[in-house]
Amino acid sequence: MKQIAPLTRRALLSLTGGLACLPLATRARAADGKLIRIGIMAGEDEDLWRVITANAAKEGLNLGIVTFSDYNTPNEALAEHEIDANAFQHAPFLEAQKAARGYDIVSVCPTYFSPIGLYSARWKALADLPDKAVIAVPNDPSNEGRALRLLEALGLIKLDSAAGLLPTPLDVTGNPHHFSFHELDAGIVGRTLPDVDAAVINTNWALKAGVDIQKQRIGVESLQNNPYVNFVAVNAADVHAPWVAALVRAVQQPATREAIATIFHGAVEPAWT
Repeated sequence: MKQIAPLTRRALLSLTGGLACLPLATRARAADGKLIRIGIMAGEDEDLWRVITANAAKEGLNLGIVTFSDYNTPNEALAEHEIDANAFQHAPFLEAQKAARGYDIVSVCPTYFSPIGLYSARWKALADLPDKAVIAVPNDPSNEGRALRLLEALGLIKLDSAAGLLPTPLDVTGNPHHFSFHELDAGIVGRTLPDVDAAVINTNWALKAGVDIQKQRIGVESLQNNPYVNFVAVNAADVHAPWVAALVRAVQQPATREAIATIFHGAVEPAWT
């Protein structure tokens, strides 16, 4: 039996969904129909996947939820068949990982859309932002690009179209209000909100930082034609496996919609129609 690689073993924090632990002897491939292992990020998604696990049980599908603490290992674990699916990422992130690491991983169904937003503790509306305002943005390529594209969509700046999905402040071609950009780790941006004029924050980090999503958000992404929808991903070889169709049905249920609204306090929306 294939053993879990050391790097991935350090990233596996726990198994939930009714499984206090998963003995190594039971880590058989999910093709036997007994267990489907789903990799997710620790936090609010654990509450959501408890609901999906209950939905899956009605489909005769037994899910074991594996939590991770960083964004790189869930795809590694999936590619190594240490888990059977994961649900934590959007298309630009997966495409970047596929290009860098050669993964043959595909999306099988959308889960939710977690819009990145512009927040302020000082100003009530976009129009209130003063000249030379300091705006904090995440510093990793995917999230920084997304943050700057949001600022462009809100009419605050212009970007070089050649930068695509991954612009940096160097690609800002129009900045009529002379904003400056404070680049920080995505997990820190939310905590700096009192110290800057505004900050572009991922929804999950905004919730963790205690940001008031409804009162302090002064700009937000639109779901329409947005590449940053989260989804369930599997190895391409498993796309037509019967458990995949059952998993999709378990995700896309009214109970899941209700859980998304409750768990994320209205800041996140279901991404399927």
